[in-house]
Amino acid sequence: MLLALILTFATVSGAHFNPLVTLATGRNQLRGSRALGYILAQFADGIAGVAVANLMFDLPIFFMSQHSRAGFSQLLAEVVATFGLVTIVRMSASPFAVAAYIVGAYWFTSSTSFANPAVTLARTLTDTFSGIRPADAPGFLAAQTTGGLAAMFFARWLTLKTREDS
Repeated sequence: MLLALILTFATVSGAHFNPLVTLATGRNQLRGSRALGYILAQFADGIAGVAVANLMFDLPIFFMSQHSRAGFSQLLAEVVATFGLVTIVRMSASPFAVAAYIVGAYWFTSSTSFANPAVTLARTLTDTFSGIRPADAPGFLAAQTTGGLAAMFFARWLTLKTREDS
């Protein structure tokens, strides 16, 4: 599904579905109010997506998650998941690489790879298996930000190193 969405919306919006990806690529693609508009849309779309999914399964439109996602292992998993995603976007930006990574990260991380602050906040509004307790969301957001920033610095270092070696 992610691959289909990226391929569909790449020519319209650059397939920006993640605030951290928007910030990581923003210098080259988006600036100022346009980037802010994308980020606000990502959060709004995440909330709308949860509402639609809940309604499709005959659940209340929103109901706060009670699904615990706490502890060091969950937060480390989010740092790793987000680091990998942002690195791949910065270094490759191939829709196939991004989609393959997210599918893989779902299985290789204990957090099931949220790797997206908009998704994290949206998932507080569903008590299905995909939810996250609102109390656990700030830790996820901090872990995602840490992973995203580390990836930005890592990708920049790799790019500079590659230029120096050429």
